[in-house]
Amino acid sequence: MLSLFAGRLVQLQGLASDGYARQAMQQRLVTIDLPAVRGQITDAQGQPLAMTVDARAIYADPSRIDPARRPQIAQTLASILDLNPATVLKDLSKPNTQFRYIARGVKPDRARMVSALDFPGIGTLPEYRRIYPNNAVGANVVGYVGGDGNGLGGLEYTMNGMLAGRGGWQRVEISRDGQHIPMGEDQTLKPVPGRGLRLTLLRDLQYKAQAALEKQVKATRSKSGSVIVMDPHSGQILAMATAPGFDPNDLANADQRNLGNRAVEEAFEPGSTNKVITAAAAIEKGGVTPDTAFVVPDRITRLGRTFHDSHPHRTQRLTFGGVLATSSNVGTILASERISQQTLYDFLRGFGFGEPTGVRLPGETSGLLRPPSQWSGTDRYPIVFGQTVSVNALQMASVYATIANGGVRVSPTIVAGTTDENGGFTPAAAPAQRRVISARTAREIIHMLEGVASSDGTAPEAQIPGYRVAGKTGTAEKVNPACGCYRGGGYTASFAGIAPADDPQLVVQVVLQDPKGAHYGGEVAAPVFKDVMSFALQSRKIPPTGNKSPKIRIYAGH
Repeated sequence: MLSLFAGRLVQLQGLASDGYARQAMQQRLVTIDLPAVRGQITDAQGQPLAMTVDARAIYADPSRIDPARRPQIAQTLASILDLNPATVLKDLSKPNTQFRYIARGVKPDRARMVSALDFPGIGTLPEYRRIYPNNAVGANVVGYVGGDGNGLGGLEYTMNGMLAGRGGWQRVEISRDGQHIPMGEDQTLKPVPGRGLRLTLLRDLQYKAQAALEKQVKATRSKSGSVIVMDPHSGQILAMATAPGFDPNDLANADQRNLGNRAVEEAFEPGSTNKVITAAAAIEKGGVTPDTAFVVPDRITRLGRTFHDSHPHRTQRLTFGGVLATSSNVGTILASERISQQTLYDFLRGFGFGEPTGVRLPGETSGLLRPPSQWSGTDRYPIVFGQTVSVNALQMASVYATIANGGVRVSPTIVAGTTDENGGFTPAAAPAQRRVISARTAREIIHMLEGVASSDGTAPEAQIPGYRVAGKTGTAEKVNPACGCYRGGGYTASFAGIAPADDPQLVVQVVLQDPKGAHYGGEVAAPVFKDVMSFALQSRKIPPTGNKSPKIRIYAGH
């Protein structure tokens, strides 16, 4: 018997000692994650839109919890942390483990309540929680994070790698009673904090845009809407609002359909706002001028298909400026017949149709623009007045920003730069630029667009006292999925405008999807433009130029 004991001791302490020592160490070692501080997202003036605050993780060591007490502990923790008691009990009963997360991102005051209970095997660890101090303001741009702290929407998602930083860990040796052994194993990899994002958005302007849009969506019983405010010279997006929206602090009660960003994700037919591209092409390549006269009936037939204006009218003799001011589809078709369909396509591409804008937002659609080789015999005619093609709202806003910038397209941008943990700012690379039309053509188009906001145009509601306004209405029939036709599909109403028209500083694009009752862009979208543009001009301290808008010749011979 003594010989057997002696042999066993030799085996345990000599031959197999290293293996048993390793097993004992593994039983005592616990690895704790050390999360990195996620970078802050701010507006252009440093106002926080998304920030990280202290929080606590609640964890359990199931091996130290008396099985008889597990149901009571689970019920108590669940009531404090708003969890399912059955789920907590399952975690507390997990076999063969000494560490199990019960809850993450817990507010410190709740964590203190847990600690005060002094349950054996229940502890807390420091970590962080993401909050959005302005609630729904800018939420569709900024996005949101999941329970693990990683971005799931908006810029939180597309810029997650930079914002998240790199997490670390600490490996410590724990005694049987759950205490940290002071002289035991202790290894640490320190976390690296994430970089912050400074956006081009202005918080107050963003709030105003969202409030004005939400009010009009409700008033017109629209399905949804979007508003974009841009600086045409820098390409910076100063506001980007969608409605309905959501509160990223309350994702549990958010409608999943509203978590995206309709301003870039939703493709629609632009309708008459697209006529400025046809106008640019006709002026530069077709020999058309603002005073070119056209005899315009209320309908016209081409290749067996009849196209008509929005309202019946007697045959009119309009200038090209009058065609644009009154938004005549027939007049636009007549002007477009002076250019080839390849030329029309080239101008559409030049203004950014059929390609992403390059803004760093997820889910952006390129819209639809087929090459001329795929056009049917009559496709060119609806394309010139904004149907049979589709865009997102930002693409359309960029068209008007290009015209406002003297014909030079500056790629839209929403990220001004990044910041480090000490507040050091690194500006983003300058956006790409390209000339699309001449400065003279841009001025002529703006001059014609002033007629749209006149008493003779389609959007007198867009007028802003003291300022010259140029813009264009759009009212496009939506395709009805049930029949693949335009009957009963509803409307997309829009308005895109520039102010001051004689010294362009800002562009505002408004889109309303499927308004009920009144549905023309000049009726439902132009008032939102006026509200948002007025606030933007005041907040940016842009004074009226003092110049009077010259009379726009609508009718030829007058």
